[in-house]
Amino acid sequence: MAEKALKLNLFAWEGTDKRGNRVKGESRGTNPNLIKADLRRQGIVPLKVRKKSALASAGKGKAVQAKDIAIFTRQLATMLNSGVPLVQAFDIIGKGHENPRMQQLVMAVKGDVEGGSNLADSLRKHPLHFDDLVCNLVEAGEAAGVLDTLLDKIATYKEKTEALKSKIKKALFYPTAVIVVAFIVTAILLIFVVPQFESLFKNFGADLPAFTQMVVNMSRFMQDYWYLVFGGIGGIVYGLLQAKKRSRKFNQTLDRLVLKMPIVGDILTKAAIARYARTLSTMFAAGVPLVEALESVSGATGNIVYADAVLRMRDQVATGQQLQLAMTQTGLFPNMVVQMVAIGEESGSLDSMLSKVADFYEREVDDAVDGLSSLLEPLIMAVLGVLVGGLVVAMYLPIFKMGAAI
Repeated sequence: MAEKALKLNLFAWEGTDKRGNRVKGESRGTNPNLIKADLRRQGIVPLKVRKKSALASAGKGKAVQAKDIAIFTRQLATMLNSGVPLVQAFDIIGKGHENPRMQQLVMAVKGDVEGGSNLADSLRKHPLHFDDLVCNLVEAGEAAGVLDTLLDKIATYKEKTEALKSKIKKALFYPTAVIVVAFIVTAILLIFVVPQFESLFKNFGADLPAFTQMVVNMSRFMQDYWYLVFGGIGGIVYGLLQAKKRSRKFNQTLDRLVLKMPIVGDILTKAAIARYARTLSTMFAAGVPLVEALESVSGATGNIVYADAVLRMRDQVATGQQLQLAMTQTGLFPNMVVQMVAIGEESGSLDSMLSKVADFYEREVDDAVDGLSSLLEPLIMAVLGVLVGGLVVAMYLPIFKMGAAI
């Protein structure tokens, strides 16, 4: 029965309300009879119910984002805390969402729960949207009868994680923007502006200054081989993205290099520590055993260097070693973090200490991103000024030289 419950289809219906007015709309369900029954419960007399083609509805709506899952989790936690039954909560959330794909996901989970599955198993059938960490916490909440409390913790975790991701994207956006804008401006000047000056220089009948000649040669190369330049850059970017998707060794090398970069590397290191502490705090507070929790934490750090280190820590903890000693041996965690974890282990408040570590490093990331933004805004102007100014000077040097000769 659970298999059929997953096959939700979109139905277009027409009917009359209690006042006799003609109404129409769309609903998701497994078959027309259930749609008609649902309409009657709402006081609508169904006149026509027909299935819409999958092709017509599949492409509608944006892809489900991690932010959508965070909002969904918060809504579900709030409704369960308010005493709303689980199935009804899914119904309210699904019908209230603007994105058809998110509606379909929510209603698919609802249908599976109605079919007799527990919530954790229903979520596991959608691994692209609900990872092992979320499913394990939901399973723990269902087993202990505190699903609403665990969903609240998951919602808080998801919200803080998404906020941290947003800050990291913001930190990486500015350097990328500087490079892209500088390249585009330079390419436009070399392809369209410099040739105008070159045609003027031909009438001078004199040798051009070395700097000007260099810029003219660059302009000629860009005009003749612009497709190779743009194609080469596109090919390199595509190749790097494919290597990142397919090669774990490449990802390890890349993540190791990124952590050593000035400024950005420091931000990414703090972000990885914040994710580690936040995830482990959430799972440990939910009663998940430390060894099992570290398994899920490794995939949540966002960096393969830290992920591999956490897996090594898991193996050491499984043999009876203290967490703080395992962290020290990795050489990746600052002394302050290790000491906080040591205090948490000794006092039996590890989840609380890890939460404080996460709060501290999330604030550190926030401050670092704001500082980077303040630094890069004038840097963008300086880089563009040097590029544009350098090209302008190169173009006017022959004119200055001719004026001095006169």
